[in-house]
Amino acid sequence: MTSIQETTVPAVEPSESLERDTAEDEEMESAEAEGGSSKMTVEERKAKMDQLRKRLAASSRANRQSLIEESTKLKVTARDAARLERQKKLAETLRQKADAEERGEDIDRAKNWEYTIEENDAWEKRLARKKRRADFEFHDDAHAARRRYKKDLDLIKPDLVAYNKQKEIAMGLAPGTLSNFDPNAGPSSLQVSTTSLEQQLAAENLYRDANTLMYGDNKPSEDAIDRMVSKINKDIDKKSKFSRKRLNEDEGDITYINEHNRVFNKKIARYYDKYTSEIRASFERGTAL
Repeated sequence: MTSIQETTVPAVEPSESLERDTAEDEEMESAEAEGGSSKMTVEERKAKMDQLRKRLAASSRANRQSLIEESTKLKVTARDAARLERQKKLAETLRQKADAEERGEDIDRAKNWEYTIEENDAWEKRLARKKRRADFEFHDDAHAARRRYKKDLDLIKPDLVAYNKQKEIAMGLAPGTLSNFDPNAGPSSLQVSTTSLEQQLAAENLYRDANTLMYGDNKPSEDAIDRMVSKINKDIDKKSKFSRKRLNEDEGDITYINEHNRVFNKKIARYYDKYTSEIRASFERGTAL
């Protein structure tokens, strides 16, 4: 005979089963609520999109406003700083002038004490040169050529290294003597070599006079040729762009009312004066038909 084993089932209290059912019901209700909220209508979605767009536009306007305020603040700060600096310099100048007047001194004379004689001479030469070059009127060809020559001299940068080498050969000095010459050491530091034919030719080449027979034997370097070509091209370009109104130009009768009309009349006269000159002359004489 088979024996049947009895299984014992644990007893569940009524209160525990009631609590379990209540929790399950709450979870199902919350899930249904979430599912219902996720399913929005078209009108609700449109309203939410409009709300997001309004928030985006407001944020953009706020960012733009803050950017403008910051930029304005920086500009005002820079302007105020420049203004304060000008006021500070003016106040310092007025204070120095008042102190000089109390001591019975001249403020310009006191300022000039800060400059050396060399700086003062250089400044006076600069003012004199500026005053001479302020005359832009054409006097003659010689004056124009001299002005051009003076301007070209300002652009010349001499090669002192090559000049010192030529001078060393001409004076019979050792190579590198003038380049490393110390003025405080005196003339005893110059190492003079023996006189040779090369030295005599170099001296004649460097110190030429009216009796020199050497002519046209200089061979410029590639750098010198490049500088000359660049200078010529620069002059050509500057001349092509140069245009100015000549106030002393004799234009004859005034037949225009403004600058634009003057140019137009000049262009018309260039092509039709040869046909209308006789008619205009007849009108001026009063013999026109």
